[in-house]
Amino acid sequence: MTQHDRLEFQLTYGDCDTVGIAFFAIYYRWMERAYTSWMSSHGLRSGELPDQLGIITVGVSSGATYLRPAKVLDRLTCGLVLDHIGTTSYSVGYEFTREGELITRGRMAYVCRGLDWSKTPVPDALRRVLESLPSPHFSVPAGG
Repeated sequence: MTQHDRLEFQLTYGDCDTVGIAFFAIYYRWMERAYTSWMSSHGLRSGELPDQLGIITVGVSSGATYLRPAKVLDRLTCGLVLDHIGTTSYSVGYEFTREGELITRGRMAYVCRGLDWSKTPVPDALRRVLESLPSPHFSVPAGG
């Protein structure tokens, strides 16, 4: 991993439920933040892709598998990994670790659309950036 394909942070009380465990939906905020920062580090901004690449990316599915609880003040790393690149779609994985141990595995899938909203191939420039992501470091058993 490089400094651009990971995000490090410390959980605060606002990230957790009343018993001090990370609220399940908070992971989505961190996945989006890591993805946006990573894309920006490559000169790409989702809101500017129509002008930059002539496409629109649309999030079509997401998920997370929670393997271990994270608690207030835990220091976490969210590492981006490449899940899949297809002809017109791609998915990015998110490995949340605490001291090197996987605690949550997330995934977001996107499709590429032309400016007329028709299906369009992943542009070569975006494909090259996606291919720069590392492969997953952990495997997650079915059912968590």
